[in-house]
Amino acid sequence: MPVHKPALPRDPAFADQVLAATARLRDRAAGLNFADPVAFTYNPLEYAWDLHAAYVSRWCASPRRVLMLGMNPGPWGMAQTGVPFGEVAAVKGWLDLGGAVGKPDPEHPKRPVLGLECARSEVSGRRLWGYFQERFGSPEAFFAEHVIVNYCPLVFMEDSGRNRTPDKLPVAESGPLFAACEERLGALIGLYRPHWLVGVGGFARKKLEALVGKDPADVRLGTLLHPSPASPAANRGWAEAAARQLAEQGIWPDSA
Repeated sequence: MPVHKPALPRDPAFADQVLAATARLRDRAAGLNFADPVAFTYNPLEYAWDLHAAYVSRWCASPRRVLMLGMNPGPWGMAQTGVPFGEVAAVKGWLDLGGAVGKPDPEHPKRPVLGLECARSEVSGRRLWGYFQERFGSPEAFFAEHVIVNYCPLVFMEDSGRNRTPDKLPVAESGPLFAACEERLGALIGLYRPHWLVGVGGFARKKLEALVGKDPADVRLGTLLHPSPASPAANRGWAEAAARQLAEQGIWPDSA
């Protein structure tokens, strides 16, 4: 049976507005400094901008019913591709995106950026996009109602190569960064006009609550278990847990 591919609205002017808000965040984040134990900071919106712009222009260029928010890029996902949860195989295969990716400067020798040639797989992205592919079949069917963005554009690494998440930053460093992230998130919510805001993980849910309140009048808040392999709950069957959450909250009422 052929995969259903509904027409997906693509408004170039809308995409330009999304990318303009994202470019402001990119540039503000690039001007920030972070102290030990952060030794390397990658900004994929700089060196993978063309691929990120292709993602927005092709798949995210009109208002959506559901906006899903992640935390920040993973070293083998968006850090390689510029796409949120951007596991390389999913970006090249299901999302059908291509393009050159540059290099961060400086680059950690243990965390090289190889773009779409990267052979490592990011588990979070593989789980997330894999589940959406299984449920919806085509990306056109998924993106007809959904958009996925990240809150923070930066990847933080310690000298050892260990990933350091933005919630671990001291307030003096996170304050200016999160202010820029919140401004861009507010702009995207205004553009996409979603009925649902879904935090992928607790950090993203808290950031949504901080922006719109815990009980907003004009939008509904939801939570999705983060697909990270660091989560014992996700490792016990993330797709099944995700389907249950989305059904129970009414985000996907027919997904039970």
